[in-house]
Amino acid sequence: MSKGRIAVIGVKGLPAQQGGIERYCQQVYPRVVQQGYQVDLYARSSYTQSSSYISYCQGVRVISLPSLPIKGCDALLNSLVAMIIAIFGNYDIIHVHALGPSLWCWLGKLFTNAKIIVTCHGLDWQRAKWGKWSARLIRLGEKMAVTWADEIIVVSQFLRQYFQQTYQQPTHYIPTAPSPYCTDESPQTYLQSLSLEPKKYILFLGRLVPEKRPDLLIQAFQCLQPEGWKLVLAGGHSDTEDYYLQLKQAAHNNPNIYFTGEIQGRLLSEMMRKAGLFVLSSDLEGLPLVLLEAMQEGIPVVASNIAPHRQLIGRDRGLLFKKGNLNACVNCLEMALNSPQKLVELSKNAQTYVKQHHNWDDIASKHLSIYNRPRKTLDLRQQESSFSNELT
Repeated sequence: MSKGRIAVIGVKGLPAQQGGIERYCQQVYPRVVQQGYQVDLYARSSYTQSSSYISYCQGVRVISLPSLPIKGCDALLNSLVAMIIAIFGNYDIIHVHALGPSLWCWLGKLFTNAKIIVTCHGLDWQRAKWGKWSARLIRLGEKMAVTWADEIIVVSQFLRQYFQQTYQQPTHYIPTAPSPYCTDESPQTYLQSLSLEPKKYILFLGRLVPEKRPDLLIQAFQCLQPEGWKLVLAGGHSDTEDYYLQLKQAAHNNPNIYFTGEIQGRLLSEMMRKAGLFVLSSDLEGLPLVLLEAMQEGIPVVASNIAPHRQLIGRDRGLLFKKGNLNACVNCLEMALNSPQKLVELSKNAQTYVKQHHNWDDIASKHLSIYNRPRKTLDLRQQESSFSNELT
């Protein structure tokens, strides 16, 4: 007999093909299912590419809803449809991921007895790809979460401080953790096909979007031109085709700069494990899985000094440079490439840190403890007043 029924909203789908939220959910919810819960994850058919309405991923029931492939609309409309279906689904918990889909929290709170939980993976309204009105809607979703959700989960200490300082809103800090890489070996390696030498390339892994600043890394590499080293940018673009073309132009057909596109599975494992240096130059992150994965694999890491990176790297697990500063990035890369022994020591510290503080079993257990907390009583007059204030 099920311990409870959980609806998951705001996730593109499972199995995870791309995206930190999807990889997060693929680790958490199968563990929740193993503890006796039924989990229904409402997905986008454009992502799952499933021919059937219902499929299963490690015990999680994945319900693929029709998608509207229009920038800024797909996620919001998909989550609205999912919330309406969930209202009639007799769920004990409705768990919404990301701030945009949280716009519909009030529907779940008003029309069901389910506990409403929101996980904030990052301040998505700050992302450069969103236009003015899309950013406003996502920001409104943030305020709806604060007003209507029973519990809010955040994935970094920075986000915890943000909600406390901005809304005086207590949250639950549950970090993410690195996903395991596959161990399959291939006689014809991916690196050989790209003419890459193990431990002699700098790796950027992630979506090629403005807030992750791959442009800054390309500029720094062009300035430094380290002898014998190459730069690999592995990732697809997300509604940012023009920006991707700008990156290609910035590379100036440099034969030492590679764009691999999105890679997964064995190719991804090989690319990460044989990198000489991993760099994440972002201006905006929640708590980046790719950085945790590099640390877990013992790859030396360099990152911009935004708060989530400082939380993970600290003073003795990698090198940090001032975000958005080209000279600082160049100097940090030069220091890293010229101090291999120092980087080995830092990477060992990073491995130990990840093992001690970022564990999926612990993360799933913390979710279950929140699921078991009592639902907050609805003060309708106070909520209606707050709702009106947010809309005006």
